[in-house]
Amino acid sequence: MVMPPTSAGSQKRRRRADGRRRALVLAAGVLAAGFAYGAGLPSGEPKLLPPEQAFRFSARALDATTLEARFDVVDGYYLYRDKLGFTVEPATAAAGVPTLPQGKRKHDEFFGDVETYRGHVVVRVPLANAASGSAVTFKAASQGCADAGVCYPPTVQQVRLVIPAPGAGPGPIVEAPRKKGLFD
Repeated sequence: MVMPPTSAGSQKRRRRADGRRRALVLAAGVLAAGFAYGAGLPSGEPKLLPPEQAFRFSARALDATTLEARFDVVDGYYLYRDKLGFTVEPATAAAGVPTLPQGKRKHDEFFGDVETYRGHVVVRVPLANAASGSAVTFKAASQGCADAGVCYPPTVQQVRLVIPAPGAGPGPIVEAPRKKGLFD
């Protein structure tokens, strides 16, 4: 059987269709690589955690005069001691100067000689005027880096705590909410 000759117009349409197919295959490859990176599959680059996950913040009210801040720093990350700060709202609760544990000394290429924290860190923050049964918003400002060489901008995380009644013991530990990421 003999095929009729094709016109120049049909050859152009075929080339355009082939070009579109190649573009779709390339786009699918790029999307697949992006999803693989987001899913933590090998890509040659380290997958960095959002700061709220790398430096998980939680807190509790020990009594009407003391709040306890906690940071769980994921392996491969560290917090700067001198970049920690704490506030409470309402301001009438009057947060005092926190008692910071000793950090590990490190020479940092950006900040010079600093102290850093890894692992679990507990900080006590005094309160001057918190009433039992009242609620306060406890905010923690922090800054840290990944060992991979990436430093995060300052981050503020917060929790809402209820001040326990006298003799009731410490309140429950409250974890800061985790922000949803692109692949959550």
